[in-house]
Amino acid sequence: MSDSKEDVFAENGPSVSVVTPTFKEAANLLALASRIRSAMEAEGIEWELILSDDDSGDGSEEIARTLGERLPVRMHVRRNRPRDLSEAVLDGIELARSDRLVVMDADLSHPPERIADLLTALDRGADMAIGSRYAPGGRIDDSWSRYRSLNSRVATWLARPLTPCADPMSGFFALDRRRLPASNRLHPIGYKIGLELMVRGGLHVREVPIRFVDRRRGWSKLNWRQQAAFLRHLHRLYLFRFGLPFRVLSFGAVGASGLIIDTTVYFALQRAGIDHLLSRFLSFWPAVTWNWRMNRLFTFHDRPRRARVDQWVRFAVASVVGLVTNVGSYAVLSSWVEPFASHRLLALLAGVVIGSAANYVSASRFAYRETVPARQSADRG
Repeated sequence: MSDSKEDVFAENGPSVSVVTPTFKEAANLLALASRIRSAMEAEGIEWELILSDDDSGDGSEEIARTLGERLPVRMHVRRNRPRDLSEAVLDGIELARSDRLVVMDADLSHPPERIADLLTALDRGADMAIGSRYAPGGRIDDSWSRYRSLNSRVATWLARPLTPCADPMSGFFALDRRRLPASNRLHPIGYKIGLELMVRGGLHVREVPIRFVDRRRGWSKLNWRQQAAFLRHLHRLYLFRFGLPFRVLSFGAVGASGLIIDTTVYFALQRAGIDHLLSRFLSFWPAVTWNWRMNRLFTFHDRPRRARVDQWVRFAVASVVGLVTNVGSYAVLSSWVEPFASHRLLALLAGVVIGSAANYVSASRFAYRETVPARQSADRG
């Protein structure tokens, strides 16, 4: 293959577009492009490399410009936008000239030499092929710390119910653009765009074993914020995959966390010398506020947003409905219905279940209903 740009960019475009999200990876770009070139030349594959950069400011642009003078390398800089690996990948895909796409990291942890194997899996009918660390034959470099290994295993375990893949967290994958779900169906958060695509797209996935090596240069961008974003992303995918059962489970989990706040405030107020009945009344409202906010962020995140005050009032009303239903059910069951009259703990538990169901239905239809007037949905916070 000639070094001239005219020869490198074939008239009909490249056979594969490699999309790589970058942030402060200047030290790795030359080696990355060189290894991709060697791997593609060995297989006779026309290629291009798109570096989708989150405005690194570390000299990456100059290096990419120099590489682009002799190789099919382009850099797209995402200026004045929140730093987000998934969005960087989607931006790069938009710029790709080939329908066959490969996504990989810039830190050289993913072997470019296996790109051809990923493309072969696509040619054999897979919608998506992933470079798998955990499929038979795959492995992780021994230099990985125990913390990194444990973190990866736990994340993989959490994601496994969403897909049968052994390594659903892989960031090294190939797919056909024509198999991508519509952009308005994608709602990625953080760095696991591959998991987003395979779950929301319902893609048939084939795994190709790889050896994953730790980065030699630069620094890992994985921090607690990224891990928190991953958990939010995972919650959204569970909601997408399992629908109403998971939404009800999420609502219940939020309610349980609110009970902890309710109880804590109740005892704190009593220790401050406030009467127990007044303490019980006052402790209800911090718990309601917490539950409203958590349900807004998680359980009903996909519903249109009402103005905060309006939605809080509606949720408070729904919570009162649930509370009254809870207590009323307990009173009726414990007074007139056997075996609840003889076993009041059963009546208490039944009241909690009935009240929670009433709370969920009223909150879902009254506070977080699926459509709201346009003038009330302007607040997206």
